[in-house]
Amino acid sequence: MSSIPPPLPFLKGTVDMLVLKALSWGPRHGFGIALWLEQQSGGRLGLDDSMIYQVLHRLEGRGYISARWKQTEHRRRARFYSLTAQGRAHLAAEASAWLQYSASVTGIMSLRARPAES
Repeated sequence: MSSIPPPLPFLKGTVDMLVLKALSWGPRHGFGIALWLEQQSGGRLGLDDSMIYQVLHRLEGRGYISARWKQTEHRRRARFYSLTAQGRAHLAAEASAWLQYSASVTGIMSLRARPAES
């Protein structure tokens, strides 16, 4: 039996925020972003390549990230993505909202069930 936990579902809007968070740690190519997220989540957030590249295209179109061609550590040519100033500001706002939201949901879900009335 495997000790790898099953992947978690993604809530709408979280993938963009997670990709921006990965890029806040420095420029990365698409595969590097997916690998970073998988490692940081203990394997719980496996993203397929097509999802990553759709998100990158969307974020670049919104001006949150920029891209440039560069050589990888394996001497392959790849697009490396970086956060822009606008992307850093957007990430800060989204992270703040997410942390407030998740703390509220966690607080509610952590409540003990009220005993049934007889």
